[in-house]
Amino acid sequence: MQEERKKQGMKINNTQTLHMIFMGNPGTGKTMMARTVANVLANMGVIRTNKLVETDRSGLVAGYVGQTAIKTREVIERAADGVLFIDEAYSLAQGGENDFGKEAQNFLNQNAGLESGFPNIIEFEDYETEDLMAIAGQMYSEQGYMLHPEAEVLLRHIFEEGRKQPQFGNGRFVRNVFEKSLNAQALRLSSEEEMDAEDLMMITEQDIREVISL
Repeated sequence: MQEERKKQGMKINNTQTLHMIFMGNPGTGKTMMARTVANVLANMGVIRTNKLVETDRSGLVAGYVGQTAIKTREVIERAADGVLFIDEAYSLAQGGENDFGKEAQNFLNQNAGLESGFPNIIEFEDYETEDLMAIAGQMYSEQGYMLHPEAEVLLRHIFEEGRKQPQFGNGRFVRNVFEKSLNAQALRLSSEEEMDAEDLMMITEQDIREVISL
């Protein structure tokens, strides 16, 4: 809309900020959405490129006083014309007196009111069991595997129990279960002398049960 107003010679708001805070547990799609935001903003001409620079605490915090600000500035400059995504940014404010993460936090706060410049807070909720089953189903089908009905029942139970854990891994949890079940199937089939296409495709209850013990 600001672009349309500009075309009509109308006054536009140059103070609006697009800084965002993505809040949510691991595996809820925050990084993926950051890539999507970069693509959308670039296609709209808001930023020059769809470049996404990912960093975290280790990419911003140096081992001794005076270097963290330099390291942080280098990362910010590398992300110029694109999007800077700081994973687990809250960790910058953690640590003791000799922890230089707070130095990076202070450096950011001192730049053009950056501390209060994040008006867009987006919450990423944990996935429900049905969501997790859908994600798993897509992972198996994309790689040419099928879940036996009994395996589906057990998998659903694993997801229901997993969701009760603090800091549940969501999509990452699904991927871990998926990869471990493929390893379990490969180990089970390695003792078979003969196998057909269905054997190679089918993930059984036994394969899923092995995931629990791994």
